[in-house]
Amino acid sequence: MNELVEATPSPASFLSVGLAIKLSLTLDGQKVMYGSTLLGWKDHAWLVCEWPLPLSHDQRVESGTPCTVSYLHDGKLVGYRSEIRDRVTSPVPLLFVAYPKTVEEMHLRKHLRASANEPILLMQVDMTNVSPSVLPANSCFGGLLKDLSGGGCSVTLVQRPAWVRSGSALRLEFELPGLGHITNLTGVVKNVDVRHGSDTIGIEFRFGKMEYIEYRGWGGSVKNAIEQWATQKTEGLSPR
Repeated sequence: MNELVEATPSPASFLSVGLAIKLSLTLDGQKVMYGSTLLGWKDHAWLVCEWPLPLSHDQRVESGTPCTVSYLHDGKLVGYRSEIRDRVTSPVPLLFVAYPKTVEEMHLRKHLRASANEPILLMQVDMTNVSPSVLPANSCFGGLLKDLSGGGCSVTLVQRPAWVRSGSALRLEFELPGLGHITNLTGVVKNVDVRHGSDTIGIEFRFGKMEYIEYRGWGGSVKNAIEQWATQKTEGLSPR
């Protein structure tokens, strides 16, 4: 599991000019997230960053609006609760946020792993012959995708077929909400966990075997799409 650590911030250890940050806040009743760049700070007072490009220059952002600042630093996801302090519109638009009292640091896996709750279709794969036509009808079964990363996923099964064990090859089909529908993705079962009347299997992806993602007619890299989805969802769950 990722390890969450709360610490007192030190400018020398966690701040640097040019640091890419994410600002999460609620505007007009909607939760939004914007990218920005840290331009400077005053110790224990405020941080100053670029005005987020997607945010209109005439958008009203009231002083005292709660927000979250998050960013990556030395392999850790760092975040803290803050609030908007002020804005400057001339000569260039800038945004000031409160300096953190504490920060939360989460050591990341090699691949960011995000929770999921999506139905998934799994099929037996003969690695020597990838044609599904040679497989028996009972080689297909359903499950529930529980988490997902650029390297693999875990799937909960109500009933695990006898042939599904460590080392078994599978083909996966599932939806990436907001991005697309993934088909023909190959994976290998790495572990099986039996508890509470259901089985959970850990699957490691094997890219480059004709996997495909389609969204409204657009096709792209499955690996990049999964990594993008996991990163966006993980950042969305950073400290508020």
